[in-house]
Amino acid sequence: MLPAGALRTADAVPAGARSSGRLNGRLGPSLGNGVRKLKKRSKSPKITADPVSRVLQQLCMPKRTKSGTEPLPGQPISLRTLGEYLNLSPATISLVLNNAPGVRSIPQDTRDRVTEAAAKFDYRPSFYARSLRKRQTFSVGVLVPDLNDNYATQVLTGVEEHLIEEGYFYLTASHRRKPDLIEEYPRLLLDRCVEGFILIDTVLEHSMKLPVVAVAGHKPIEGVTNVVLDQRRAAELLLRHLHQLGHRRIAFMRGGSHSSDADERWECMMAMARELKLEVPAELKVGIQTKVSTPEMGFGPAAELVNRGADFTALVSYNDLSAIGAIRALKDHGLRVPEDVSVVGFDDVLAAAYHNPSLTTIRQPLQQMGIVAARILLQRIRGQSDFPTALAILPELVIRESTCPPNPKRMRGKRG
Repeated sequence: MLPAGALRTADAVPAGARSSGRLNGRLGPSLGNGVRKLKKRSKSPKITADPVSRVLQQLCMPKRTKSGTEPLPGQPISLRTLGEYLNLSPATISLVLNNAPGVRSIPQDTRDRVTEAAAKFDYRPSFYARSLRKRQTFSVGVLVPDLNDNYATQVLTGVEEHLIEEGYFYLTASHRRKPDLIEEYPRLLLDRCVEGFILIDTVLEHSMKLPVVAVAGHKPIEGVTNVVLDQRRAAELLLRHLHQLGHRRIAFMRGGSHSSDADERWECMMAMARELKLEVPAELKVGIQTKVSTPEMGFGPAAELVNRGADFTALVSYNDLSAIGAIRALKDHGLRVPEDVSVVGFDDVLAAAYHNPSLTTIRQPLQQMGIVAARILLQRIRGQSDFPTALAILPELVIRESTCPPNPKRMRGKRG
């Protein structure tokens, strides 16, 4: 890697350059003086590549061939450190290690000494210096609510898969749904020179300085591409399934405002309920109050429904984790799932298929959404194509053990 101001032999003699003034501007005063001395000695008025190469050789030759003092234990190894050890200039070492144009003008034994010393002291080029030279860091920032969140981890799997294929690295920050951290973390990641952001289930209030792709983002914000599930189609699949089974008294659990999907999912569920002519009185509506990403989020709301004495034969949970918590609360109150109450989830996280009973749910292709988000972000970083403001992903209904037709005896008991 070539440090700022270092000599590059590829620039030594630009095509058509004949004046010493132009050479001084490109090569620097020390090499320019050497070239002028050669001109005075040379019978030919023209400067050729051969004398310049000889000047380069003389400048790059060590004053002594014996190595100097070794770096101290724990001392950072830089070009300057290697230069002091080898008695060579940092520019010479950079030319050799980067195999730069013109490196053949440096004697082979000098090149061998440089590579051996770099291996001996485990020299690694400065990431930030290389980034400045290439104007790329090959890294992106990823914001998630919680690293233990099943939704986020499945999306991250897809993000990681595509970034690895493209040679990119990512830095992840967990904001725990705290507004101050959602504001602060992007600034910290910018200080680490990320080239763009992927936000997963993170409520964004304004645009950013870099390209942004938001998974489960719904607000139209300048510079942000939202990768979202078709929530209306998901609501239709879920409610038609319950309606066809015979359920008419359906309770609904609304997500907290801290979740980016909550408002749109609720609006789509209520719109579909009206379309199916399902009555949803206030007693059948309940909301998630906690910000944790565990089954606890659904335990309290389900218990509240039962304690109200609400008459319902099915429960639409906000997501799979809240459905698992709700099933536990219903069982604690003596209700069987699905014999007494059918319960549906949303997302199809990995645990959904292995819970007892296994969850009927809406499958979001979370890993694929992560791949799509990473692909769009890199395309935007590279300026390869115009980017969409939103990209909708189609959901899929997965029917398992947590739903069945309503229990006629329980329905008669409730009416009595």
